[in-house]
Amino acid sequence: VQLQASGGGLVQPGGSLRLSCAASGSIFSDNVMGWFRQPPGKQRELVATIVSGDNTGYKDSVKGRFTISRDNAKNTAYLQMNSLKPEDTAVYYCNLNMRGRMYWGQGTQVTVSS
Repeated sequence: VQLQASGGGLVQPGGSLRLSCAASGSIFSDNVMGWFRQPPGKQRELVATIVSGDNTGYKDSVKGRFTISRDNAKNTAYLQMNSLKPEDTAVYYCNLNMRGRMYWGQGTQVTVSS
């Protein structure tokens, strides 16, 4: 199983970015996809998750600003990030939790700065 993340970049406060995470390999339908992030000098933290049935969960500080979604036919998850703040600056990692195993994509840098 491999995860390929894309979509990071530099954006001004208040701006938007959309991250994508494409999973390939032997993907079973019963899985949870998610996004984590690691701010500079801090530990990795959970940002959002989505299960196969489209149930979602969010870190409190991103509720109402970030939206996680998935396209099961493409085994791809998305993170739409709106109203970005400087404190959202981090390396973002996509994650696939499938039948007791965790898979990680490479990180993608998101920088929110004027």
